[in-house]
Amino acid sequence: MAIAKGHRFEIDFDAAFPLGLVMVGEVAPDNEYQSREDRSAGRPVRQRVDEVTGKRQWKATVTDPGEANSKRDVTFLANVQPAPTTSEVLRGRRPIELEGLTAEPKVAGQGEFKYQSYVFRATGFKAAASGGGSKSGRTSSAAESTFKAA
Repeated sequence: MAIAKGHRFEIDFDAAFPLGLVMVGEVAPDNEYQSREDRSAGRPVRQRVDEVTGKRQWKATVTDPGEANSKRDVTFLANVQPAPTTSEVLRGRRPIELEGLTAEPKVAGQGEFKYQSYVFRATGFKAAASGGGSKSGRTSSAAESTFKAA
C-alpha cells in the first residue's frame, strides 16, 4: 500500500533542527490575498483557516542556524494568537522549540531546479534551551514551515 499524499510523519524536534530555531520578529495573522478592488470596495480582510484542523493560521519568520539560507516563514495553527515561551536574546530574536513536530515531504523549486523539501507542523511552542534543542518547557499553538532538505 502506498503512503497517501499529505501524510505527516512524526519527528523529534532535536532530529529535525539539531541547532534549534530562532524566531525573528513577532507572530502575525496570516491573511488571505486581497486585490486592489477588494481593498477599495472596503471588503474585510479574512484570516486563513487550515483545511485539516479548521484552526486559524498565524505566521512568523524563523531562522535555522543549521542552514545556509535559513530564513523561512512558519505558519502556526491556533484559534488564538500564539505567544512564544522564551524571552528575546537580541532585539526581535528569540530561540524557540516546537512541540508535536511532524514532517510532510514535498517537491519544491521550479523547472529543472527542483529539490526535496519538507513542510513542518507542530502543536505548539516549548521553552528553548540555549545552544540548540531541549526536552524542557510547555506549549501554545501549532506551526507549519517549509525547509530545504540537506
